[in-house]
Amino acid sequence: DVDGSVEALTDSFGKLSTEEIVVNIIHKGVGAITESDVLLASASDAIIIGFNVRPAGNARQVADKEEIDIRTYSIIYDAINDLKDAMEGMLSPVMKEEITGTAEIRETFKISKIGTIAGCMVTSGKIYRNSGVRLIRDGVVIYTGELSSLKRFKDDVKEVSKGYDCGMQIKNYNDIREGDIVEAYQEVAVKKKLK
Repeated sequence: DVDGSVEALTDSFGKLSTEEIVVNIIHKGVGAITESDVLLASASDAIIIGFNVRPAGNARQVADKEEIDIRTYSIIYDAINDLKDAMEGMLSPVMKEEITGTAEIRETFKISKIGTIAGCMVTSGKIYRNSGVRLIRDGVVIYTGELSSLKRFKDDVKEVSKGYDCGMQIKNYNDIREGDIVEAYQEVAVKKKLK
């Protein structure tokens, strides 16, 4: 709407830039959003931010046709926070490991052509069939892999909760002993924040 707003917004947007994402202002000006603004945004793969202004003439129709995002604001902080949220959405998430549960091996059963099955008691959380697992012996991780089966009695199950017995087999690994601990974990995506 006025030069002062343009400068305030431009400065604020510029300050949002980080090492990973840079805010690039292609054009700024005072007055209504015009058709030529939309065509410039289309050519530059940009969004249009209007402050106390609206699209004039055919600008809105051209924007719809060219699939250009026009965002209008009347509060500077809303514009800044919206852009910040959009930038955070562009950051690739960080993968974080979450331990879902542990089980103690109480018995082992060797079955020909299949391998060794661990008879376990789930001691905390839940063991999921599709989790990654670590085999821990005397506090030391001796193998990291995945389950090839998880059963309650003779039934295949997707998960077993704390306090229940289950039978599990670790894929391509048979050196299991009574007293070993199985720790189940999953990779969880955590949204990054702009610093």
